[in-house]
Amino acid sequence: MTDQAPSNQATLDLYLTGHQVCSYQAERQTRSLFVDPLAPINGSHYQWLLENGFRRSGRFIYRPACPNCRSCVPVRIPLADFVPDRSQRRNRRLNAGLTIHLRPAAFDPEHYALYRTYLRARHPDGAMAEGTEDNYRRFLLEPWGGETLFIEWRQGDRLVAVAVTDVLPAALSAVYTFFDPADSDLAPGTHAVLGQVAEGRHRGLEHLYLGYWIDDCRKMRYKERFRPLEAWDGRQWRRYQRGEPVGHGPAGKRSA
Repeated sequence: MTDQAPSNQATLDLYLTGHQVCSYQAERQTRSLFVDPLAPINGSHYQWLLENGFRRSGRFIYRPACPNCRSCVPVRIPLADFVPDRSQRRNRRLNAGLTIHLRPAAFDPEHYALYRTYLRARHPDGAMAEGTEDNYRRFLLEPWGGETLFIEWRQGDRLVAVAVTDVLPAALSAVYTFFDPADSDLAPGTHAVLGQVAEGRHRGLEHLYLGYWIDDCRKMRYKERFRPLEAWDGRQWRRYQRGEPVGHGPAGKRSA
């Protein structure tokens, strides 16, 4: 299967995986459509793929292609129109003492140690729980053809959180965030999104892509609180205002 890539008259080969157990809804089977990992990709290509519902994990760029489910909904924040709600303004105040540092993508033992601490606390039974150095490198440091930043938040010299973020011509794309579980009361995950919003605005970009949003996944509910929010319905991006539910469930049935 092929699809048209932007601006260079080339095509991208797309492949469909076999059925696997869904990592979010164990009672379901999942399949993914992914871009040929050997295809030359740059930031413009990847932004076009993001605009069509794809996502990156390491060097693999994929989109869910489950035959009877559409629960995974790509979402993004329109940066110019975002207005923080009361809890997000409070989050900024609570974390006002943190300093922010932008680093190029590179292996850092301090980052890796925090990543392992985070996984042990937040995902002890998940597929990522082991958090080996090889898995860490393949997930967050694998070259993919574009620019990636590691955005740090520190309290003095202590590393509190890291947001791994792709930089594209008109957008940022949040890849993964990990933080010190001891600071969970300060909601560092939310603070990391707010920091990426600020960085995207500073760069004059249009969107911050947040990956997939699943209605039934408790760990993803924080994404819904960033409004206005835009979601990809398979044909176009649609804006959802505060109080309006985002996404859709099984094929043909939109969630209420």
